[in-house]
Amino acid sequence: MWPFICQFIEKLFRETIEPAVRGANNHLSTFSFTKIDIGHQPLRINGVKVYTENVDKRQIILDLQISFVGNCEIDLEIKRYFCRAGVKSIQIHGTMRVILEPLIGDMPLIGALSLFFLRKPLLEINWTGLTNLLDVPGLNGLSDTIILDIISNYLVLPNRITVPLVSEVQLAQLRFPIPKGVLRIHFIEAQDLEGKDTYLKGIVKGKSDPYGIIRVGNQIFQSKVIKENLNPKWNEVYEWFTLDEVSKGKLHLKLEWLTLMPTAENLDKVLTSIRADKDQANDGLSSALLILYLDSARNLPSGKKINSNPNPLVLLSVGHKAQESKIRYKTNEPVWEENFTFFVHNPKRQDLEVEVRDEQHQCSLGNFKLPLSQLLESEDLTMHQRFHLSNSGPNSTINMKIALRVLSLEKQARSPDHQHSAQVKRSSLSKDARKSSFKPQVPVSPPADSNKPVPASPVTDSDKKTDVAEKSQPPNASPQWPTDLSRSSSSLHASNFTYSPSHLSVKEPTPSIASDISLPIATQELRQRLRQLENGTTLGQSPLGQIQLTIRHSSQRNKLIVVVHSCRNLIAFSEEGSDPYVRMYLLPDKRRSGRRKTHVSKKTLNPVFDQIFDFSVSLPEVQRRTLDVAVKNSGGFLSKDKGLLGKLLIPLASEELAKGWTQW
Repeated sequence: MWPFICQFIEKLFRETIEPAVRGANNHLSTFSFTKIDIGHQPLRINGVKVYTENVDKRQIILDLQISFVGNCEIDLEIKRYFCRAGVKSIQIHGTMRVILEPLIGDMPLIGALSLFFLRKPLLEINWTGLTNLLDVPGLNGLSDTIILDIISNYLVLPNRITVPLVSEVQLAQLRFPIPKGVLRIHFIEAQDLEGKDTYLKGIVKGKSDPYGIIRVGNQIFQSKVIKENLNPKWNEVYEWFTLDEVSKGKLHLKLEWLTLMPTAENLDKVLTSIRADKDQANDGLSSALLILYLDSARNLPSGKKINSNPNPLVLLSVGHKAQESKIRYKTNEPVWEENFTFFVHNPKRQDLEVEVRDEQHQCSLGNFKLPLSQLLESEDLTMHQRFHLSNSGPNSTINMKIALRVLSLEKQARSPDHQHSAQVKRSSLSKDARKSSFKPQVPVSPPADSNKPVPASPVTDSDKKTDVAEKSQPPNASPQWPTDLSRSSSSLHASNFTYSPSHLSVKEPTPSIASDISLPIATQELRQRLRQLENGTTLGQSPLGQIQLTIRHSSQRNKLIVVVHSCRNLIAFSEEGSDPYVRMYLLPDKRRSGRRKTHVSKKTLNPVFDQIFDFSVSLPEVQRRTLDVAVKNSGGFLSKDKGLLGKLLIPLASEELAKGWTQW
């Protein structure tokens, strides 16, 4: 497909991007692409994840690990300034979500494709002549990083590329996507933070001036700064989350999932709960979400010059919040097809104000005001019509679809324990999202999640991907490197060995592990084995238990992958033998969400597991971490026969981690 994709990209550049750039700025009116060659190296899809739970029956959701490293030649010039520049290579790496919806009973079976990145992709562009380009008047305020941000944000949620495959009627639903719900984050306080300020060249330790940042998709919220305080209370509208990458510190948050109701019956109750007073029309927590689809306008008046077409854009505002549409160049019949959302404090008292402006002459082309109380009286709290513009031409109209949804906090029927563990599991969100102080509210639009918590893998790296219980492609489960048993006879007894993949030095063992085992049979057997080892009467393999692991880091997936193959020569925990399983933590993370466990192997001292586990963590980060492995006896539900069969700490500082190794 690649040659045909390249043809499409070339058309896109010439027919869409080139005219948009020319119209964006007077200085760029002679902008043109002189050569567009995307290169022969195709885009790669390194992995696909398909969501099967909490997904609408009429949609398919895929996450694609996209990787493109292309030697391309894109040359451009601005004749007016004799400026030439170009791009000689592009790299894009990231997770692209593809939603196929709606599924329909006629060919082509799929109504449309929606594409977007869940978070900003890694984008690198190797420019030629960028300095020439940035010398052009009007562009001198730009920089390489600003340009990359503009490009990458264009692809990141809530922006999306929708490719229609069916008729306009079926597409009407796609063009007006109602969010699944709203995530409200109360950023409450932090405790026991590290002091970062120093005085007198570091002799005197001061405090810190903490503030918080939250990032969800391409939306960023920042809290106020609290001066000189290691236990700040933001309280700008409860779990504790321990902070990563520091020795101490905790963050206090409250996360609420609000569903969107298409009726106004609960509105009064919601208004009371958020204290929406008469004199507070615009401030405080929201009671509703306003969803707006800006379609098009007709018969707009010309700008300041008679018979000249304007460059129209739309300014939308509710209360203190204002948003702007994209500019459409040289037309009085603009088509925008853009979506907007506004949080509304009190829809009974607030208005939507709409103004169409001419960007070229900075003048108004018409406006109107819609009291949101009119929506409360409309069927389904929705209006879809052409609105007449005041202070405009006699037939000037703007076509919009507007819906109001009341935010309802549903009481969940789960047990408190279940809720707590679900929230902690989802702390993958909380990490990248250094939490904001006020109450950021984020309309969550991709319809992948219902309001049930999805268990997420813990995020332990600096890259902090939001990772939803991923079933990874298993690496080869059999040992991939020859194992030299004489060299690598490791023990499960942590304190006795310093571990490195190439050699293991044995220190004098001590029976400290026996203190973890209460059952007399196991204690006796362990002491006997330790005595054998000390007296040198062991023949063949180590008398202590052994575990065979494959450990490697996948830079492509940004994960540490651990395969637990098998154990041998374990201690019999009772007369019936042992029921072993393996438990792992990637230290220092010992949270429940960071734990990995194999299945239990019944009544055996030589269990085979062959199970694969992964931890989301970057290579530089993992080389500072330690893998804590313990083999434990399961016992029954209320049985006392639970305990340790052996343990092992593996520092992961090795250079060979990217290549990996398999060892006993």
